[in-house]
Amino acid sequence: MRPSLTPDIELMPMWGIIAIKIAIGVPVMRTVQMTLDEPLVQAVDRAAKALHTTRSAFAREALQEALVRAKTRQLEEQHRQGYLRQPAGGNEFGIWEAEQAWGDE
Repeated sequence: MRPSLTPDIELMPMWGIIAIKIAIGVPVMRTVQMTLDEPLVQAVDRAAKALHTTRSAFAREALQEALVRAKTRQLEEQHRQGYLRQPAGGNEFGIWEAEQAWGDE
């Protein structure tokens, strides 16, 4: 039996659930304008072409990677500042010396 082209009351809730799941999984994209110098735009275009991607996709990935690096730098700076405020004790890490392996043994 082929499905009818007219809406079926029993099928409507199922399609509503599918539509909601699809909408939730779709990332919301926003168009932004950026000013870049011409050599940078040309380099990005060459890289995007070589990677078989778009300029936007290349820029998205580069920006995501830059955000990860920025977060890492921020956490490292917090760590450094913590040790400046409260330096490590004389033998704080001594318990780990026997665990070290430098590869020259």
